[in-house]
Parts: sequence; C-alpha cells; structure tokens
Amino acid sequence: MEQLKHECGVAMIRLLKPLEYYQKKYGSWMYGLNKLYLLMEKQHNRGQEGAGLVCVKNAAKAGEEYMFRERAIGNGAITEIFDSVYANFKSLPPDRLKDPVFAQNELPFAGELYMGHLRYSTTGKTGLSYIHPFLRRSNWRARNLALCGNFNMTNVNEIFQDLTQTGQHPRNFSDTYFILEQLGHRLDREAERLYRLYESKGFQNLDITRAIEDNIDLTNVIGKAAETWDGGYVLCGVTGSGEAFAIRDPWGIRTAFYYADDEIVVLASERPVIQTVMNVHIENVKELQRGELLMVSSNGGVKTTQALDPKQLGACSFERIYFSRGSDIDIYKERKKLGENLVEPILRKINYDVANTVFSFIPNTAEVACYGMLEGLQKHLDHQKTTQILEKGVALIEEDLRKILAQRIRSEKVALKDIKLRTFIAEGNSRNDLAAHVYDITYGSIRPGEDNLVVIDDSIVRGTTLKQSIISILDRLNPRKIVFVSSSPQIRYPDYYGIDMSSMDEFIAFRAAIELLRDRKREDIIINAYNNAKKQQLRASTVSNINFVKDVYAPFSDEEISVKMAKMLSGPTIRAKIEIVYQTLDGLHAACPNHPGDWYFSGNYPTPGGTRMVNQAFITYMEEIYMQPASETTPA
Repeated sequence: MEQLKHECGVAMIRLLKPLEYYQKKYGSWMYGLNKLYLLMEKQHNRGQEGAGLVCVKNAAKAGEEYMFRERAIGNGAITEIFDSVYANFKSLPPDRLKDPVFAQNELPFAGELYMGHLRYSTTGKTGLSYIHPFLRRSNWRARNLALCGNFNMTNVNEIFQDLTQTGQHPRNFSDTYFILEQLGHRLDREAERLYRLYESKGFQNLDITRAIEDNIDLTNVIGKAAETWDGGYVLCGVTGSGEAFAIRDPWGIRTAFYYADDEIVVLASERPVIQTVMNVHIENVKELQRGELLMVSSNGGVKTTQALDPKQLGACSFERIYFSRGSDIDIYKERKKLGENLVEPILRKINYDVANTVFSFIPNTAEVACYGMLEGLQKHLDHQKTTQILEKGVALIEEDLRKILAQRIRSEKVALKDIKLRTFIAEGNSRNDLAAHVYDITYGSIRPGEDNLVVIDDSIVRGTTLKQSIISILDRLNPRKIVFVSSSPQIRYPDYYGIDMSSMDEFIAFRAAIELLRDRKREDIIINAYNNAKKQQLRASTVSNINFVKDVYAPFSDEEISVKMAKMLSGPTIRAKIEIVYQTLDGLHAACPNHPGDWYFSGNYPTPGGTRMVNQAFITYMEEIYMQPASETTPA
C-alpha cells in the first residue's frame, strides 16, 4: 500500500459536572483530560505529522489564563503534548494532586472543555504554525475562539474575498486561518449585537459581559460563515466563555460521531473510538448528520440544529475502504464484502486453478478485505466439492471422498512490512535498492514455478511502491503469475476534500490512459480535453461545471486500462506474469451503500469546487509536463 496522507482527526470533550464530581466518582479530576488522550491516541492513524489540544477553564478569575494550548510536530506529537500537560502536575504532593478545587483554581489544563486535533498535511505546508487548534485571542472571553478541523476547502479564494470585503486584511493565505478569522469576525458582531441589546435594557459593565456569555448564540455565527464554504469538513471550535461546537459539511463528505449523557459530551472522527474509550454501546453513539451543528452552551446545554440544508449525500467511500479503523462493525463488514466481491474476476485470472494458487494480502490495511476474499473463495470451493460429490453419486468411494474433502484454499502471509524508507537516501539507484526492501517475504510459502500468487491491497494509486518494492520482492518467490487485487476501483482523479492526492500524473491509471491514447494515435482527445478545460476556466461563471478529464478515460474499458497498468508495472527483470484485478464501481457501492462518495474513482465531484480543481490539475499537467519541449505535441 502506498501510504496516503489523508483527513485529520478531531476529538472534543465537554464535562457537564464540576471537577469534584469526577474526582469522587472516577478517582481523578483529570477524567476529561485522560479521556481526551485516549480519544487522540486511538485515532493516531489519522494524523502523524502533528497534534495539538486546547483546554478552557470556566471558573478562571479576571487576570488569570483560561485558555491553554499545547502543540507539537512529528509522529510522537501526541505523547509530547500530553507529557507537557501532565508535567504541570507531577511535582505536586498527593493531597494537592487529588484536590479538584485547588486544581481548578491554580493549575493549567484543569478545565471543563477540551479539544484535540491530529494533523495530516494535504497542502505540503509543515511546521508548528500549521498545527491545529488555531487560536484567536481577545480580552473578552466570549470573543476568544479556538478552531480545529478535518477539512479541505476548494474555494479558498472566495472565502478570502468574503473576508476582505468586510475590510479585514488577512496576514496569511490558508483556509484554516481564513475560517478562523471569518468565524471570529461574525463572533465579534454577535457579541456587539448582544452588547447593544443588554445595554438598552439597562445592564452595565460586568452584568453586560455575563449576559453576553450566557446568551451568545453560535447558530447564526457558524451557519452564515458556512454558507460560503465549498469542501468536505468537520469543524470544531470552542470559545473562551465555554461554548463548544462541531459542524459537518452538507454533503456529509467528512465524518464525525458524538456521545452525550448527563456527565459528558464526547465527539470524535470515528465511532468505535468513542465506543471503546467511553465503554458505550453502538446505539448510543450518534453520527453528526449532513449540515448538522452540535452545540454545547457555556452552562452545559446540549443541542443539535440543522445549520445548513443537506445536499446530495457524498460521504467518502475511501473512509470505509482505508482511512477509518476497521474495528467499526459496519466498516469491518464492508471491507470483507469488498474482498468477497472480487472472487469471480480473481478466479478468471487464475483459470479457476485454486489448487495451484496461494492467496495473501499486502500488510496491513488490506487484511480484512483478504478475509472476505478467502470466505468467498471458500464458498466457491465448497460448491465445487458438492458438485464433484454429486457427480460421483453411488460410485463415490472413500478414497475419492478424501481427495475431494482435502481440497482447500491456500492462504499464506507472503509479504511482511519490514522497514520504513529513509528519505535521507536521495540518490536514485541507492534509494530504489532500499525501496526494494521495504517489504520482506516468507520464503517457502509458495511452490516455485508451480503456484500462482494472488495478493490483495486496498488500493493501487501511484504504482511506485508496487513496482519498486512489492513486485520485485514477491518475484523472488518465483511464482508463475502474480495477480494484484485492489479492493477499491481504479483511482483516476485527485481528491480535494482532505486526501493528499492532487496531481494528475501521480495516478498510474491516468498515466496508463495517456499512454493508451498515444499508442492508438488519439492524442487529439488529450488536446481537446485540455482546450475545453481552458475554455471553461475562462468562462467559469457562465457555463456548467464539466469534468473534462473524463474524456481521457472514455475510449477504454476498465480492463484495458488494467492491462496497460500491468505492463507498466512489469519489466525485464520480472519473471512472473503480472495481472491486475480492480473492484468495480458497482461492487464498491454494493459493499458501502451509505457512503456513495466516489469522485476519485468516477470523477463525479459532489461540489463545484472539486470539479473546478480537477480541471485545473489537468491544465497544470498539460502545461507543465505533457506539452514540454520534449514532446512533439502542442495544443490545437
């Protein structure tokens, strides 16, 4: 599997009781902080470039800090930020450490509201300044805002214009910063509206401030700003006066789940994380719906509201195939179904010769799909055995029966993930040689020269790891044929809603289609697609949004592209015949019926911004790669 950098992870906790309650019931006033650590650690898979957390202390006095933030970069960021937080408590004597009143009055990060974030960059920008939560400060608690999210906006320019039209002058150009300032501006306006309201009613000074904090309504603040957003998102925020919120995009592209009782409100990117950390039944964990806003007021009131009208469901199918933890019961079943769907095309590739075929998977994310594939193969073999027994009828003797029953599906752990490629080796040959050893193999797991080898992966994106590492190392086992199976369809298009797939030429399916068009002397199709994309770009406000990259794939069947890819992945040093089997779109939707978002496979983007950006990616490819002087092709 070529690791994809993808959507981030969020976690939020709001304690609804005083800290004394948790000290008495659970033995620690750090109950909320400890739960946040678990929520983040169990979502470690969602972000390994950095992590951050924010805590809000409701009972802080004037002159005392009430919002605390800790951030770190790197794969060990979760450990680092929590080590820093817990370091504030380590030197305390036991009686002080167990005193919730002392903690609330004196200690940092001893609060009622926590928000955490795990980051995977989809922009290429790295460093501590890009780690969430982002923080906007003010001397008025209600105007302080911390923001984090699992999102990517496709209309950053439009959001920028929305900001500048209000008279603001943003200091940098990023969607997170823009949204922070956009929401902050509307939060300021809401606070000013309430100030005028309560001043007109005779309130003065501190009484006005308290009335604002008790009555500020984030519904309009968030809903109005969100009307300008195009993208996939789950955005979470907290204010200095103790309000918390989370909103999901109206297409449902990104996911979030929450649990609430009379003690606590918990939100996370994945359902089983909440189930495990809170030890609650699946029925008690709710999914944040399309365009839905979850809010917790400063006094602990919990409610959901429809902030945005739901659009056509576009929940990300890659979330089910790869990104989310497979411990979710529905995801586990779906991944098994994805594997089972592929049994018939696999059997055709090996000419139904299961006796001389070993089945395996590329570790580690394709393991569940492999279980489904093996179950489907077993059903096929059971049917075959039944047919053989019935055909023998009364002539069946014990020796024949033993031979029939001895038939089995041969499954082995052929490949093992061994080392991580160290990027400090940059020289081509040395780097390629090292890449060939990222995986190790189990020698003796197949019969050299006799067996076919079928290996399933969850996706084949760029083909780089497959060609440089996996194929070469598996070929050492000397199989007759290697069939690579992808539990997802061909990835043909970039993603712009949180997955790090943005350049056309990184997709082996796209490169295969381009080569096929060249082979068949149909480069006119490529040029026409480019010209149409350019024309639409110039008239974006007056014409419909059409994905012209689809034209590149249109002349070919999925099988033709797969065959071309197999040739591209092979080479003179590879002895085994290479073949590829892909999931179909119909198979994907049958396995994951509630997550129809498939734009990276089909090119059907749920938002206008996605279609606009795929055309721009194609234009960039044409102008920077395809039409360089080395090519004889020039645009018509």
